Amino acid sequence: MPYTELTFTITPRDPGSEILVAQLAEIGFESFEETETGIKAYIPKVDFEESQVTGLGLFHMPGFEVSYTRLEVDDENWNRVWESSYSPVIIADQVYIRASFHPPRGISHEILIDPKMSFGTAHHETTAQMIEGMLTEDLGGKRVLDMGCGTAVLAILAERLGAAEVVAIDNDINAVENAQENVLKNNCSHVSVLEGAANEISGAFDVILANINKNILIRDMSTYASHLNSGGMILFSGFYASDLRDLKQSAGDAGLTFDRATSRNEWTVARFLKHYLSLDNA
Repeated sequence: MPYTELTFTITPRDPGSEILVAQLAEIGFESFEETETGIKAYIPKVDFEESQVTGLGLFHMPGFEVSYTRLEVDDENWNRVWESSYSPVIIADQVYIRASFHPPRGISHEILIDPKMSFGTAHHETTAQMIEGMLTEDLGGKRVLDMGCGTAVLAILAERLGAAEVVAIDNDINAVENAQENVLKNNCSHVSVLEGAANEISGAFDVILANINKNILIRDMSTYASHLNSGGMILFSGFYASDLRDLKQSAGDAGLTFDRATSRNEWTVARFLKHYLSLDNA
């Protein structure tokens, strides 16, 4: 089947890319790829209607600039284009993230991810830095929440790192279905995937992973904190270094303590702790 490929340039890329993916999925686009300036999106040629694309909400939202180029991909070249556009990723020489058409390698943690409509392939600085942060943590026997899980790559890695139970949540049904497929492909037995937002969180966790965006992180901060065990840890990502001050303020108001942060190309990962309640304050 011939496909139409649209390459979008979005300013700002985040959260614009996530918004656009959701809107494109509603009009029939089947797969997406993150790029440095936005996304590539694919739809069967027979289903493509340019007026539907230009009528999408993001094109008319204040604060966003969106443009795109168009390419027709015939049957013969479709698989080649897809496979050439999605390269495997190696993080810290310990995690190898690949699609089903990439050959395996002898690396400690090999994760099979076919992303389809979901973000979370570790090509983006936020996901890569979250993985690097997880590699420094002791997840053995712990209950972990992966909030805004996308492909569930972080949830899958959490199980590989010894987590006893992992709950992955996303509010996009396409991401949920893709996450469930990836969990099965990686033979995970301790990961469950749920559709929903912060109100879907149930029980207490030792570790929370939240790679979303600044506004949602701040909006749901008190919920995260209330579901984090004393002595627990949160890794936040999906925001810029310039947003860290606001995250610190919101987290502090929710009873969390800032520990440290790292940045790459202005994208930041921050670690927060929930200290044990002392007897003096009990």
